[in-house]
Amino acid sequence: MAKEEGPVHRKPRAPRPLDEARLEEMALAYVARFATSAAKLEGYLARKLRERGWAGESPADIPALVERYAARGYVDDRAYARMRSGSLLRRGYGPRRVGQALGAAGITEEVRDEVRPGPAEQRRAALAMARKRRFGPFGVELPDRTKREKQIAAMLRAGHEPQCAVALVDAASADAAESWALEAEEE
Repeated sequence: MAKEEGPVHRKPRAPRPLDEARLEEMALAYVARFATSAAKLEGYLARKLRERGWAGESPADIPALVERYAARGYVDDRAYARMRSGSLLRRGYGPRRVGQALGAAGITEEVRDEVRPGPAEQRRAALAMARKRRFGPFGVELPDRTKREKQIAAMLRAGHEPQCAVALVDAASADAAESWALEAEEE
C-alpha cells in the first residue's frame, strides 16, 4: 500500500530588506489607509525597518520622510487629534482618558490643549457612557449603594471627573440626566 503524500510545507521566505523606494511605498500606503499622527507613522516605519532590515546605501532617514509627509499634508497631528478626540468623546470617554490616548499617539501637549473638550462636550461624553452602560437612571432599576459605587468607579476609570460621574449616576431620571448635560451648553 502506497503512502499518501500530504501538502508540502515550505519554509516562509524572509521578507526582502527595505530600500528608499520601498520605505516610501510603505509610508504612503500607511497614511492612505489610516488616519495617523507623525509619531505613529515614525514608529510604524521604525518597526518595519527593524523587522526587515535596510538595503539602502545610506542609513534610512525616517524623521525626514515623516517631516516631508507632514509638509505635504499627508500627516496632520492637529486634524488627527481633533478626529481621535471626537471619536473617544462620542464613545463616552472622559477628558483625562482622551488626553492619555492622544499622548500615547505622540500628540504634543500644545495640540492636546487645543482639542481638550469643554464642559458641554465632557457632559455629553459622560451622558453617552451612562446611556451605553445603563448607569444610574438609564438602568432597569436605580442602583443600590454597591452598584452605584461600581458605576461611579467605572466612569472615573473612563476619564470622567468625579462630579460628572456622581451627577449622572445619582440623577433622578433619564430626563434629569439629559437636562444636566444640556445645562453646560447654555452657559
